[in-house]
Amino acid sequence: MKLSAWFLALCLAWPLAAIAGRQCEIRPATPQKLADATVTAMRVVAALEETDAPVVLVARVGTDLSKHGLVYSHIGFALRDHSDGRWTVLHLLNECGTARSALHAQGLVNFFADDLVNQDARIVWLQPALAQRLADHLRGLPRNALHEQAYNLIARPGSREYQNSTEWVLETLAAVATTPELGDRRTAYAWAQRDGFKPDTIHIAYAKRVLGGLFGVNTIFTDHSVGTRLSGDYPVVTVRSILRYLQERGYAVHVIEWRDGLLQSIPGAT
Repeated sequence: MKLSAWFLALCLAWPLAAIAGRQCEIRPATPQKLADATVTAMRVVAALEETDAPVVLVARVGTDLSKHGLVYSHIGFALRDHSDGRWTVLHLLNECGTARSALHAQGLVNFFADDLVNQDARIVWLQPALAQRLADHLRGLPRNALHEQAYNLIARPGSREYQNSTEWVLETLAAVATTPELGDRRTAYAWAQRDGFKPDTIHIAYAKRVLGGLFGVNTIFTDHSVGTRLSGDYPVVTVRSILRYLQERGYAVHVIEWRDGLLQSIPGAT
């Protein structure tokens, strides 16, 4: 099947509704948003088809985090020849209006048709051996999924009680980086720490916390220590911290991204 025909079939197969990336709201994807998402997805697929990698990481901009110096807010695994489609994104999403999460399998059009800030995207290819172990692990889900349903947007790295979407990605990567696989979340995160992973620090002033309306049921500050809450400096697993770790440890072998639709060169960017 030609690429254009394949994408037409993919677009028709997915419902034209998306869970908003910035607000808890379900609303139809407009024709323009769907068209933009399709263009981005086609760019990504064209790049993926140039290699034989079984899985890559794909990042998107669902929330404007520029005030924290961050670009990408969400990341998932794009798996080749998944049972749901040629390229299927496996990622963790917060269930709208709740403090729960679930693992989702989405086509690339739907992945980029959410209510995103823009259509910037980044792809990260991994070392072949790591990528193969990761692909085998992901095809075996939900077995050993390392998923904690209790969701916290600012989950403390290594927390037993809560997890967010970026932490699931990091812990999954850490679990498959060793042979045999690490079997639980706590062990996986501890291994990543020993291997050199460092979370980012997000500052949330106390005044913003107490003003109300800025945070919902999916943000639990008490997951962090009293000292952290008093300082307002929260350690969090971000997309940037994951990409930085992969590049510093040499696990990432190739990285490309698009900003405003233009392909960018990345000389070790994070």
